[in-house]
Amino acid sequence: MNERRVYVAVHGGAGYHGVASERSVKSTLKRACARALWGSPLDDSSALSVVERAIAVLEDDEYFNAGYSSNLTIDGTVECDAAVMDGLSGDFGSVGAVPGVKNPIKLASTVLRHSRESDSLGRIRPMTLVASGAYSFASSQGIQTVSPNEMISPRATQEWQKWKSRLDHPTDGDPGSLPQDAMQDTVGAVVWDNEGNLAAGVSSGGLLLKYSGRIGEAATFGSGCWAQQSRSECSGMACSISGAGEHIMRSGLARVLGEALQSRQSDDSELDTHHVLLRTLNQQFTEPLRQRGERMPNAGVLLLTKEQGEDNEVVPRLWCAFTTESMAVAYASTTKPSPKVIAELVMYKNDRLLITTTMQASILRRSPLTGPAVDAEKSSVYITALPIHR
Repeated sequence: MNERRVYVAVHGGAGYHGVASERSVKSTLKRACARALWGSPLDDSSALSVVERAIAVLEDDEYFNAGYSSNLTIDGTVECDAAVMDGLSGDFGSVGAVPGVKNPIKLASTVLRHSRESDSLGRIRPMTLVASGAYSFASSQGIQTVSPNEMISPRATQEWQKWKSRLDHPTDGDPGSLPQDAMQDTVGAVVWDNEGNLAAGVSSGGLLLKYSGRIGEAATFGSGCWAQQSRSECSGMACSISGAGEHIMRSGLARVLGEALQSRQSDDSELDTHHVLLRTLNQQFTEPLRQRGERMPNAGVLLLTKEQGEDNEVVPRLWCAFTTESMAVAYASTTKPSPKVIAELVMYKNDRLLITTTMQASILRRSPLTGPAVDAEKSSVYITALPIHR
């Protein structure tokens, strides 16, 4: 009997992770991996369903900006974005600015599955629903809805009151901008299932004090997540993106990364994932945004690839790359069932290795860059290769 092989990796966002919440963040990331792998015997074990189960755990936790405890809009409400993508079919489903849905990722998954069904009138079924339309669809499909107030956590309320007051009543000496520890991040997951299929997902509450009705990368096709695989099933990728939504949407970062990896594979050249990540984040994300006047474009990538290993065996490779101060990641598999929470760093600058550090069961933090703004060609991207495969 063949050994069951399922791989899952989750992230708690790229940005800033406070020391006070570190233990809770790591614990929930581990729990998300465990729940995804070891759901009830009746749970679907497809890559899409594993992604959904993992992210739902993160949405229910107060320490993440997704689902319950999402950042509040300028009007003091919760509006969530979420998306999933199936690498085998290329199908995509998302929701944006949706209120009162306990687990937006479940709704996004339902939108995807609904889009596969035929319509009696031949209409093209949607792959994205937003706002009240998304809420109505959730109700019609049996997705759990709650009172909008039940999605608001004490932490989110406290942050909203503090920064809304400063926005409405600015004073001399006020810093005038949101601090690093204001949660702006996104959560997500990437999965390889027992059939070798890949899927990715993402969920976010969006920016603190965002305009009501705003949607970010977590609801946008090609921005917050991407999954693809070859017909031969010998290559493929799934990625989940975190960071500043408007920055990520401008570049279509998730899709651009997928196309870059596919291009390398189509050229029959040796796939150098590190080089692709470095080039994509520098040349197609950071540099164009700096030309627009953005001093510190923020993004983080959790990437699972399917590559040829020794003896032509197809194996998973897990990567994490980010331009922010920190990114929290956990991963596990049925071959390594004990989830690991890792912050492992390989830092490159101008394609030159500067430092390699591994810190297990911790969240990587780096000191903020100081001095004058660095040219995009010389910007630092942190790139991590994680041992998800035994």
